[in-house]
Amino acid sequence: MRSWKAAILAIAPIALATPEAAQAQGSLNVYCSVQAEWCTLIANEFQKATGVKVSITQKGSGETIAQIKAEAANPKGDIWFGGTGDPHLAAAEENLTDVYKSPNLPQLHAWAQKQAADSGFRTTGIYAGALGFGINSELVAKKKITPPSCWADLLKPDFKGEIQMANPNSSGTAYVAIATLVQVMGEDKGFDYLKKMHVNVNAYTRSGTAPMKAVARGETTVSISFVHDGVTEALAGFPVKTATPCEGTGYEIGSISLIKGARNLENARKFYDWALTPAAQRLGAQAKQFQVPSNKETPVPPEAPKFADMKLIDYDFAKYGKASERKRLIGRWDTEIGALPK
Repeated sequence: MRSWKAAILAIAPIALATPEAAQAQGSLNVYCSVQAEWCTLIANEFQKATGVKVSITQKGSGETIAQIKAEAANPKGDIWFGGTGDPHLAAAEENLTDVYKSPNLPQLHAWAQKQAADSGFRTTGIYAGALGFGINSELVAKKKITPPSCWADLLKPDFKGEIQMANPNSSGTAYVAIATLVQVMGEDKGFDYLKKMHVNVNAYTRSGTAPMKAVARGETTVSISFVHDGVTEALAGFPVKTATPCEGTGYEIGSISLIKGARNLENARKFYDWALTPAAQRLGAQAKQFQVPSNKETPVPPEAPKFADMKLIDYDFAKYGKASERKRLIGRWDTEIGALPK
């Protein structure tokens, strides 16, 4: 965590093209777990650079790992781009992804290289982003609510029916939130917190980005989201502010993984190498996505949230990226929170 700090001081799936449409030589099937605009841009730019025909299927990371598992005997995807690192690590542990050491690995920040080493080189970090709150500044003013600055604030009666977060069964963002609370508070206290907050939650969305979009549209006052998504909405002209919890918060290492049994293996490796270059990583900001890129030579967008100003926990990716731990915590959430009446 110290080396990482020093180094750098996702609604229904959208299918942009069907995987079956790109089985011929010179093609590539990408499962993409970032915003659709970014997915489209990387597909177009890689195709321009290489001539490879790219098909994109965009889904959140929770849904993508479920699809990769379901297709394990007959893989349809070649490579998985983006989404929170925990499910990428779980996929690595379950032998759903292949070992690959990109020649561009030495160009990356220490936190991205550690992600690769922790996975046995079955996944690599491509960006990082911190968890926090999205806040509709107009609604908090209108309702005379003090904006939240700590996890504890979300339990206040003022926020009854005012909060959205995603469902961890489909969203990697929501799983990061659960794993963060467990690490900040301890497991039992973390789940007790989630039960108490449930009263204030108006919806558990399918997509991790949906709560921030709801904040932007004025459909909810507060979201639990990655703060870079709030920057995107604010720059689009919506009344969105962000904050990170005073008690400490977790972060994601968005990752890339080569799907085991990829039919277009050579092109998948080309895409993997390309995705780790500054030229490819600049496309995130071009698509109005403001995570911190993993290549040391890629400029950090000036709009990106400043990690040095946040209280970041020493997020245990090795533990919370384990398939068994992820399954156990999501199962506990289903039983103790997801099953509660709304």
